[in-house]
Amino acid sequence: MKPEEQKRLLDDVEAYCQELRPIEELCYVEHRFNDQVAALAKKFNILAMPVPTEYGGRGADTVTYARALARIGREGTGPRTFFSGNTSIGQYPIMTWGNDDQKRRYLIPSSRGEKTLAFGLTEPDAGSNPIEMQMTYERQGNQYLLSGVKYLISNAGIADAVVAFAYPHGRQGRISAFIVDLSGPTCAREDLTAKMGMPTANTGMFELTRHPVPLTNMLGEEGQGFKIAMGTLVSGRISVAAGCLGVIEDCLTEASGYAKERKQHGKAIAHHQLVQEHIAAIEMHRLASEALILKASEAKDASTAEPQNAELRVRADLLAAQAKLFAANAAWDAADRAVQVYGGRGWSTLYRPGRHLQDVRVCRIYEGTDEILKLKIAAAVLGKEYEAYK
Repeated sequence: MKPEEQKRLLDDVEAYCQELRPIEELCYVEHRFNDQVAALAKKFNILAMPVPTEYGGRGADTVTYARALARIGREGTGPRTFFSGNTSIGQYPIMTWGNDDQKRRYLIPSSRGEKTLAFGLTEPDAGSNPIEMQMTYERQGNQYLLSGVKYLISNAGIADAVVAFAYPHGRQGRISAFIVDLSGPTCAREDLTAKMGMPTANTGMFELTRHPVPLTNMLGEEGQGFKIAMGTLVSGRISVAAGCLGVIEDCLTEASGYAKERKQHGKAIAHHQLVQEHIAAIEMHRLASEALILKASEAKDASTAEPQNAELRVRADLLAAQAKLFAANAAWDAADRAVQVYGGRGWSTLYRPGRHLQDVRVCRIYEGTDEILKLKIAAAVLGKEYEAYK
């Protein structure tokens, strides 16, 4: 991406965030879905940042896209999750494994805001181990019929299409990936609102009952679904990590500003050493997360440039896991410390640190739990023969 194009994109993201903030603040306090997250993204043309320009996107590299997501992450994990669902794990697998026809039918409309995308891997009984999924498909004439439930899916209630994964009927064979249009009587959806955080973001579930999918909507080759899912999670994990960096940045701004203004014992609490300990810790979280996310993003770009290079692919996969694990935990601690600096006000969602604390907790769960990522990292150090799950 040329420097002038990168600047224009990041300027557009900044303008988007400034216009979004007062709307997101009000929606959060009222605990309602923020429909302007997508609408304003359309206005500022940031719905398809890493998608090639020929398919309506901005053509951003991973480093630039991560910077954009970090800025959006300052506005909250909810708004950033929309972009992760729609772009990082929605558009990305179509961009990477889709054919030209699929790209034109889904990437171009999604870049214009005419379609919203999602990623359907998780099921009620298949979370950290997607191989246990129950969704199945069977071929009937010129279509596939998909049946099963996907659960805790970001954007599920607002998506027009989802990249979903299923076994052949009877669960005999390997998982395949499909681009599924979520419409018609064979698709039932439900929003999941009983969440600890992210009240302004859409999370839902959907059930397919012999739901028709055209043969032309199989993504990649038959039986390639698990590979597509795992490859997509590399993109997803970097996006979560970048959003967490934004959370840390906002917590640092909020905690520092409040500590200078709040007076107790005759002086600003910023003078108190134990408050300074919190500020220093948040700053170190910011600095370390930023460095690791940059390294992971650069590795992802290098792998994208040489898709046949297995060594680069493995390196990008590992660094994405490391960045996500570190940044998610750093953001959780940063939000906790910012709440502590705010004292009693920190416990209120009228203030930003409390909202970040509620929302960012999910980042240690989705796109790979802490525990799964630790196992992955340890196996990379010890050797493949020490993998906990083979």
